[in-house]
Amino acid sequence: MSEDTKVEVPAKFEKFVGEIEKMSIVELAELVKVLEAKFGVSAAAPVAVAAAVAPVEEKTSFNVELKEVGAQKIEVIKVVRDVTAKGLKESKDLVDAAAAGTAQLVKEGVKKEEAAEIQKKFTAAGAKVEIK
Repeated sequence: MSEDTKVEVPAKFEKFVGEIEKMSIVELAELVKVLEAKFGVSAAAPVAVAAAVAPVEEKTSFNVELKEVGAQKIEVIKVVRDVTAKGLKESKDLVDAAAAGTAQLVKEGVKKEEAAEIQKKFTAAGAKVEIK
């Protein structure tokens, strides 16, 4: 929370909260450890539970990476040009970098169907891609 956020403190806790506000970060961390040991609890437990309960959003945006070029380098360059609308030199440089062993991002932020179509094109050219 920021300092601008106002939290209403019940009267019975005002003195206690006032004392905590005066503590340094190091002292607060030490206090948390003491309370965890004393009461056998963990301050991180509620956060972990909340994260586990949070609904998982389905991924809608994918990136296509060129992992391996294969034997038909020229065909792969053609596919890169087709998919990315890059020039010949840029496409060749991308394919050369992938051939050297460094995975290259071909297209990012595409829908699942488009990523699958791109993968089919590269597979037909003998290359291996990964959809992330």
